[in-house]
Amino acid sequence: MSTNLSKPHLANAQSNGVSNTLEEVVEFYNEGGGVGFGFDLAHQTLPFDNLDLTKKEQIALIAFMKSLTDQSRADFTKQLTLLIISVLHEFSVYYSTIYNSNIMKKTCYIKGLFVFILILFGTNTVMAQEETPEQFKEIEGKVIDADTHDDLIFADIALLNSNMSTVSNNDGHFALKIPKDHLNGIISISYLGYEKVEIEVSAFKNHEKIRLNPVTTNLDEISIVSTPSNAKALVMDVLSKKGSIYNDQGTLMTAFYRETIKKRKKNASLSEAVVRIHKEPYDNLSRDYIELVKARKTTDYKKLDTLALKLQGGPFSNLYTDIIKYPEFIFTEESIPHYDFSFDKATKINDRLIYVVDFKQKENLNTPLYYGKLFIDAETRALTNAVYSLNISNRTLASEHFVRKKPRKADVYPTETAYRVNYRTKNGKWHYAYSNISLTFKVNWEGKLFNSTYTLNSEMAITDWEINDSKLSKNRSQVIRPTTILTEKASGFSDPRFWGAYNIIEPEKSIQSAIKKIQKQLKRT
Repeated sequence: MSTNLSKPHLANAQSNGVSNTLEEVVEFYNEGGGVGFGFDLAHQTLPFDNLDLTKKEQIALIAFMKSLTDQSRADFTKQLTLLIISVLHEFSVYYSTIYNSNIMKKTCYIKGLFVFILILFGTNTVMAQEETPEQFKEIEGKVIDADTHDDLIFADIALLNSNMSTVSNNDGHFALKIPKDHLNGIISISYLGYEKVEIEVSAFKNHEKIRLNPVTTNLDEISIVSTPSNAKALVMDVLSKKGSIYNDQGTLMTAFYRETIKKRKKNASLSEAVVRIHKEPYDNLSRDYIELVKARKTTDYKKLDTLALKLQGGPFSNLYTDIIKYPEFIFTEESIPHYDFSFDKATKINDRLIYVVDFKQKENLNTPLYYGKLFIDAETRALTNAVYSLNISNRTLASEHFVRKKPRKADVYPTETAYRVNYRTKNGKWHYAYSNISLTFKVNWEGKLFNSTYTLNSEMAITDWEINDSKLSKNRSQVIRPTTILTEKASGFSDPRFWGAYNIIEPEKSIQSAIKKIQKQLKRT
């Protein structure tokens, strides 16, 4: 709402008082210059009509704020901007009230306002410095097979003696931000079936290719540990150990989530978010909560035609792949008898022997169930990894498994499904570390000659965590639910420092290209 204050113009203001130098602007104010607002701070365009000001007064404040910004090298946040508007508004009311009666008091008030703004700038500068890249070192690399030079996807990259970690992307690339107090630490790179590599942070060279050597598992090594004779019994034993070898305390996990929708090979939607997972103890029946920290999203609805696709549940879909915490989504008391379990060739990870169990649904069963591999630590009987898919041979029943709503004239069914979940251990306790979901659908429209193919992919990686037995944060406005849809917020893609010190999953080439296109579009608008 406009504020219409009546006040005289400053007849004694020098015509050259409005300038881009701080000294001249301050001189103009000391001569009786007014204040104004209406410039773009931190890309937040705000109206002039909050205050009734002359053009000279508006320019004066612009010059003053610009000079302060240049000197402090800090931008205003939106909250700080609105606070200053409020102060200026109060000053404008005060100014118009006392102008004719007490010039000296007005001048003192202006100087006091300068001090107030300078203090705010000082605070903002400190806050900006705390978030600068100088507070951490970012390392980048690529994980490949030492023999074939193939990219190793979903390799585990962890900073030892901390809970910070990430994974390699579909191109084998990764990035990890190391806080200053961990620069003397060691990076561990490991992958199922390969020998792990450890590199000192100080010796790490950016864009370095980390070559992992495949391991061979001898029969003698397997005989050292008593080999179970029944694969199904081993799986049942694994599922029963959630209260002993998995985190038995509440944990607060920081995670990065990415969701993409592609029409054929072209990106149509990209969502990214940093979330906090309030993870309950594994032996607790209570469900986990997810709190949204920050997010960005953009969607090209033209590429989606009239069909809006999304991964039901967002980050919850990935969280529910935690088979140990949520076995009901794959292995229930009712479904277990309908599976066949068998042993595959054993492997290794981090010098630990890993049993491999294949599972699939029994023949002549119409209900769609899953098939895949379970990787089980031979010593602790902990699930270290799982990769699996849904049996989609029955198109109608498989479609009912995924599709909740669809246009009446569209036939939607899955053609490919893939799930992966990785676990990590710390101090003898295992916990959820990473998961990936990839779903491909075909959409046949009645009356259309060609069908459309959509691929939905989501992944979530735990980048840091801490033991936290306290109850869920009271900031429930940030808590999301399985039905929550991330709001459109494309502006975050224009900021190269949007994620700050948060670790993320390095975007693969196709996503990098999509982000560059989004940035170009934002510049044109």
